Amino acid sequence: MSESGGSAQPGDTMRERANESRVKLWILMEANRWFVAGGTLIAVFVALVVLGVLDPSPLQQYIGPSDDAVDTVFQGFVGAIITGVTLVVTLNQLVLSQELGPVGDQQSRMEGAMEFRREIEDALDVPAAPPEPASFMKALLDETALRAETLADAVDESRDEDLKEEIRSYVDGLTGNADEVSDTLEDTQFGTFDVLSAILNFNYSWKVFLARKIRHKHADALSEEADDTFDDIIESLTFFGPAREHFKTLYFQWELVNLSRAMLYTAVPALVVTISMIIYFDAKAIPGYTFGISNDVLTVSLASTIAITPFMILLAFILRIATVAKRTLSIGPFILRETKRSDELD
Repeated sequence: MSESGGSAQPGDTMRERANESRVKLWILMEANRWFVAGGTLIAVFVALVVLGVLDPSPLQQYIGPSDDAVDTVFQGFVGAIITGVTLVVTLNQLVLSQELGPVGDQQSRMEGAMEFRREIEDALDVPAAPPEPASFMKALLDETALRAETLADAVDESRDEDLKEEIRSYVDGLTGNADEVSDTLEDTQFGTFDVLSAILNFNYSWKVFLARKIRHKHADALSEEADDTFDDIIESLTFFGPAREHFKTLYFQWELVNLSRAMLYTAVPALVVTISMIIYFDAKAIPGYTFGISNDVLTVSLASTIAITPFMILLAFILRIATVAKRTLSIGPFILRETKRSDELD
C-alpha cells in the first residue's frame, strides 16, 4: 500500500483490494465458466473412481442380484435435475421480468437513461457519448484523468509544497489507474467478463473520498481554479459509480440468460443418462477392466458425473456473480473492507 493524503491507500485492482490468492480470485472471477465447471466435473469423476478402486467390496458383489443401490441414487438424480433446473429457470425469469412492464414504465426507463447520457455528454463536452459500454467507460476514464492533470497544473504555482506534493501523489495515482483500465478496455466487448473485470479495477470510491479529504484539508490554500477542478474530478468519479453499477446489472442479466440456457441444454443429456441407468444398468453385464479399473466403477462414476453437470454449471456461474456482487455492494465513498488509516477527518 502506498501513502497519499496521510491515509493508507488500498490497492487499485480487485486482486489487490481482495487480499486473496491470485489463483482463488482467478477461479472465482476471471476463468471461463465452462472451464471451471469442466474442472470441477473432472475432479468429481476422479474422486468417484478413486473411491471405487479403494472400496474393499467390488461394486458387482455389493449390488448383488439387484441394482437397488444404483437405482436409488439415480432416482434421486432425476428428481434433483428436474426440480433444480425448474427452480433456477424460474428464479432467473423473475429477475429478468424486471425488464418487462407497461409502456409508461419503459418510457421512464428510457428517459432516465437519456438524461444520464446527456449529463455525461455535458461532462465530456461531446455531442454524443459512445454507445458501446467499453468505449463509454473509456471516455469517462480519459476525461477523469485529464481533469486530474488540470488539477495538478492549477496548484503548480502554489507556494505550499505540502499541497503540491499531496495533489501530485493523488493525480499520479488516479491517472495511472485510469490509464491502465482505459488501455484494458481498448479491445473488450460487452457480453464477456472482460469489460466488467476492467472497470472493477478502477478504485473510484477511494478516489472520491481522497479528493474530498485533500480539498477539506487544504481549503484555505486552494485557489478558485483548483477548487473548481476538484468539483470537476468528483463529478467525473461520481458518474463512474452509477455507470459501473448499470453495466454490472446488465452483465448479471446477460449471465443469467446464459446460465438458464446452459442448464436447459445439459439437463436433457443428464436426464437421459440417469433414466438409462435406472432402466438398463446391470453391473454384471459389463465385466472386465480398463486401465486396471473395473468397468462398472467407470460406468457408474461417469454417469454420476454427467448427472450433476447442471449443478456444476450453476455453481460456476453463481460463484462469479456472487463474488462480484460481494465486492461491489457499496456505491460511492464507502469502503466495506478493513483499511489501515491512522487519521480521520475532523
